[in-house]
Amino acid sequence: MAALWSRTRQKSSDEVLVRALYEEHGRALLAYAQRLTGDRSAAEDVVQETLIRAWRHQDVLTNGKGSVRGWLLTVARNIITDRSRARAARPTEVAESPTNGPVAHDHAEAVVDSMVVMEALDKLSPDHRDVLVEIYFQGRTVTEAAKVLGIPAGTVKSRSHYALKALREQYAEKPGTGRLVVLKEAVA
Repeated sequence: MAALWSRTRQKSSDEVLVRALYEEHGRALLAYAQRLTGDRSAAEDVVQETLIRAWRHQDVLTNGKGSVRGWLLTVARNIITDRSRARAARPTEVAESPTNGPVAHDHAEAVVDSMVVMEALDKLSPDHRDVLVEIYFQGRTVTEAAKVLGIPAGTVKSRSHYALKALREQYAEKPGTGRLVVLKEAVA
């Protein structure tokens, strides 16, 4: 019972201390913080944080060294400095807008997909691989691929057909891998 009485008495003395600090120094703290921040709500937050720190360090306020107001103003300035440094250390947040939408996808999936396609191409014969690279990765027409490879256009068509068929068969044997979809998208 004595401990409960002691805690209740300390609670009320803490409240009295914070109220007295606010009544005596609150206006000066708020004006100082608002001058430094330029924002009323941010200044109110700084005053609140300053009073919390004063409550946590009551011994500094009652030791008789220096002025209480000077200590409170120094604490407020330090809080404002810490907040501005924290904002400067973080990257600037950019709000979503019609011109600046959210990030659509992580590029990691595209990297994995390209690795799967490259692995599949390595399993093809060099003739088939060359035809697919020219048509699908270089974006050439059948005629242009034929000129680059030095083969007839009909050969380019047949090699691309059989190369795609080989890729489908290669990955159709592994059900559930989901890699066939990646290959179809890559070579479609």
